[in-house]
Amino acid sequence: MHPTPPASNVAGSHGERLTSGPQSQNATDSGWILSQGVNRKRRLWLGIVLGMFALFIAVVAGLQGCVEQQEGSGSSTPSGPVAIPYRIVCTTGMVTDIVREVAGERATVIGLLGKVDPHTYDPTLEDVENLLSADVVFYNGLHLEGQMQPALEKVGKKGKLVRAVASCLEEPPGFLRHPPEFDTHPDPHVWGDVSAWSRCVGYVAEVLAEYDPSGSDVYAKNATRYQTQLRELDDYAMTSIASIPADRRVLVTAHDAFGYFSARYGMQVQSVQGITTESEAGLDDVNRLVRFLVSNKIPSLFVEETVNSRNLMSVIEGAKAHGWTVSIGGSLYSDSMGNQGTYTGTYIGMMDHNITTIVRALGGTVPPLGLNGKLPSSD
Repeated sequence: MHPTPPASNVAGSHGERLTSGPQSQNATDSGWILSQGVNRKRRLWLGIVLGMFALFIAVVAGLQGCVEQQEGSGSSTPSGPVAIPYRIVCTTGMVTDIVREVAGERATVIGLLGKVDPHTYDPTLEDVENLLSADVVFYNGLHLEGQMQPALEKVGKKGKLVRAVASCLEEPPGFLRHPPEFDTHPDPHVWGDVSAWSRCVGYVAEVLAEYDPSGSDVYAKNATRYQTQLRELDDYAMTSIASIPADRRVLVTAHDAFGYFSARYGMQVQSVQGITTESEAGLDDVNRLVRFLVSNKIPSLFVEETVNSRNLMSVIEGAKAHGWTVSIGGSLYSDSMGNQGTYTGTYIGMMDHNITTIVRALGGTVPPLGLNGKLPSSD
């Protein structure tokens, strides 16, 4: 016989309560045999067993909750050979670009977000259909695509292979930034650190090899080739920013999207908004930044391609009222890249543009057309 709890605490197979008394077929069907003759010792043993069982269920539920909350919860892999090309859908341009570099010709890679703000972007019906028709889905994670999270979770629950590229940066601990205004998740703008984004490239290769084992050598080779280019970009950022006079190595932008960039390359960062554009800058934020620019004699600030520059214009006017002229050093790509099909529409081109623009505006030395000589002369 299998010991059970009292019948009044056991739900039947259809959710109804089983009543005390003679054993019933319902109790047998649900796998429990109720006994009225359990002695005290057996009852004690029963309590221990049920306690352990309850603990086991709690642990499993907790783990399941972690998996559901973990960014990239889908785990479906094909049982046989993968039909080439298969279909990969990505969110931001930065994610799309590195996935395309690694996947090569073995997959068709589709990016959903163009020159838009991923913090506030609401997915369309077409976006959801693209996600549901994908074989593999990649997104940034760390709540960058906040409004898309429900759609991404829905796709993961349908058995798709869904992965957040930034999840590979959670270990070892200490890399991810945790701004004080965000107590629930880290700063998601990890691509600002080229060396960190290179780690994400390696992670993409691992995920694609998991889905398509026969292409693992191709993915590893593509990732290694691309990571070599990223090392050159990382070195360019290091040496170029080091050429800026030390007292001018301050990056002032619309929102705090350059924390990882500044930490990696030795700059101080100031912004009028927090790490998400969903937050609103107040008068105190504007005045704080005005005082900082005036007291530190900062010559330039930078607007962002997908962020309204209204608050920065107020900062410039405020500094002028205090007798200090602040110019716009240029426009930076923060949460999106340039137009598709252009050099700045790639991750390397985007970062080359940002680095070159910042260094030139703050008095450093850079090649006229950037690292690879591909930037427009106006940059």
